Amino acid sequence: MRWTDREAAGRQLAAEVVRGDLSGAVVVALPRGGVPVAAPVARALDAPLDVIVVRKLGVPYRPEVAFGALGEGGALVIDEDTVRAAGLGSEEVSEVERRERAELDRRLARYRADRERVPLTGRTAVIVDDGIATGATAAAACEVARAQGASRVVLAVPVAAPQAVERLRRSADEVLCLSAPPDFAAVGQWYDDFAQTSDEEVAALLSQADRRAARRPGHGGPAAGPAPAAGSGPVEVASDGVVLPGLLTVPADASGVVVFAHGSGSSRTSPRNRQVADALNAAGLGTLLFDLLTPAEAGVRDRTFDIPLLARRLVGATRWLRGRSASPVGYFGASTGAAAALVAAAEPGAQIAAVVSRGGRPDLAEDRLGDVGAPTLLIVGGADPLVLDLNRRAAGLLRCPHELAVVPGASHLFEEPGTLESVAELAREWFVRHLAAAGAP
Repeated sequence: MRWTDREAAGRQLAAEVVRGDLSGAVVVALPRGGVPVAAPVARALDAPLDVIVVRKLGVPYRPEVAFGALGEGGALVIDEDTVRAAGLGSEEVSEVERRERAELDRRLARYRADRERVPLTGRTAVIVDDGIATGATAAAACEVARAQGASRVVLAVPVAAPQAVERLRRSADEVLCLSAPPDFAAVGQWYDDFAQTSDEEVAALLSQADRRAARRPGHGGPAAGPAPAAGSGPVEVASDGVVLPGLLTVPADASGVVVFAHGSGSSRTSPRNRQVADALNAAGLGTLLFDLLTPAEAGVRDRTFDIPLLARRLVGATRWLRGRSASPVGYFGASTGAAAALVAAAEPGAQIAAVVSRGGRPDLAEDRLGDVGAPTLLIVGGADPLVLDLNRRAAGLLRCPHELAVVPGASHLFEEPGTLESVAELAREWFVRHLAAAGAP
């Protein structure tokens, strides 16, 4: 059994969970990957959504192998057999625990900053993750839930190693697992898209759940805190006759919103685009990342290079966004997505405040470059000579204010250390400058 992504797995898991007697339950996810799975489960149960922050303790020389886990409230689970098999001394164990405790505290501060924990006392805790390999982290989560007063603990996951499922029956009152394949090797092998979930996506999903809970008086959701940014969270973008999944993040008092157009073979979960989006959010800018193609279209190569189609989807997404926000709009395009962004920005009346291209293919939009009115920044890697030449030619055809920025030593995907950080900084400065100017009276 395989799933397209975590959200798809969550929908299927939700259909199984609702068969049980779980009225009055609280859905608690293991961040970060468990939260997109848990969100559909919480919606199906009409239950509050919260997180239990737990950190795996990995063997130093093989961090993917867990010898234990720790959780909020001081919970600690150690697998002594693994510790002995790995030959770990007490100092090594303590060092790993210290490091992971610091990361746990950081995430707690991030997720609990503006919200209180949903009380578990006397309630059923439905603990959700995207999958289970060894079970150490899930066992620690069960211990945390009981320490917080849960009267019953149900562990629900799409996929797990068979031996882990049996082991966890001692930690949870019930284990719901859609698939426990005998050839299980890693959680990610059962997902087509297993890109890392960001802190921002976790926060957006929790905020969305809080808003839903606030509409149900007496439901027992989190205490009211500062109002979340309007419109933030997973969204469905209606564009060009199709509905496309996306993630909208709008910080309070955002000076503008940047719409991302990913390159061929990528999606809204692109880790490179997500890293840039995080930097923009930190600078007070909103972001919209969405899939330009449906799942069926994404598998057709001709579609991924159909720039007119991609541009229409981008124009439609911009229209959808403007129905929800009056902020200035910018475009960030990567590879073929940059060509789509330039074509969309060249449309009559587009009113795009700024465009940034990362490793873009402006040659695919060459006949429209002269019509682009938005200030445009072309970012290219110094070790990407072919694309660098294409962007130099494009710069000569642009009539709008524009700059060409070359990141030394960067290849086409900006995989070299520090190069993507340079892209994020360049994009942040460009958008902050031009979106703020567009929004000024």
